Amino acid sequence: MHIEGFEVAVTDEEIESLRAALRRTRWPRQVEDAGWSEGTDLASLRDLCAYWADGFDWRAIEARLNDEPQFVARVGDDGSGDEPIDVHFVHRRGVGPAPLPLVLTHGWPSTYFEFHDVIGPLADPGAHGGDPADAFDVIVPSLPGYGFSSVPARAGTGPSRIAALWDELVRGLGYEQYGAAGCDWGSLVTSLLGLDHPEHLVGIHLGMLTLRARASA
Repeated sequence: MHIEGFEVAVTDEEIESLRAALRRTRWPRQVEDAGWSEGTDLASLRDLCAYWADGFDWRAIEARLNDEPQFVARVGDDGSGDEPIDVHFVHRRGVGPAPLPLVLTHGWPSTYFEFHDVIGPLADPGAHGGDPADAFDVIVPSLPGYGFSSVPARAGTGPSRIAALWDELVRGLGYEQYGAAGCDWGSLVTSLLGLDHPEHLVGIHLGMLTLRARASA
């Protein structure tokens, strides 16, 4: 499995292109005295658009995104005929005597960043008032087509396929046993990790129930 380091680096030209497009927005007429009853209040939308065009500090957010060690791995290139995917992921190694690998999967319409505030406490519980013995090696991938992962070239990259990609990714990092957690679509991917790859899972945690057991005959 080929892995490369990754850093978020949006060019000044891309940022200015977005700002210019926001400034060129053609605004509709506001229904008189409608407020929010007929849809988004126009004044509020104009304020929001102005913030994104001239007030939002992307470089500060970019620096925060780059606080965590990030990588891109080519996974799914196994000769099966499926298109390989370049998966972006955070990989923060735990600080403790025996950190347990833990893969966290986000949902829709979210990104890997939803786990940003828990990566530190999970990887280094001793620095957050916890027991270092509870440390995890935290792995947070971006779903295919989300964030900085590549977009699949063909249809068929559903939750089962993603679960297989995650299992390949985690084992490619050198782990044979790991835990998994997720919510929304991430809970379905996590459930399928447990169902399809039970030999590698020590346990799963679901933020939303997505699968039901088959009814007995």
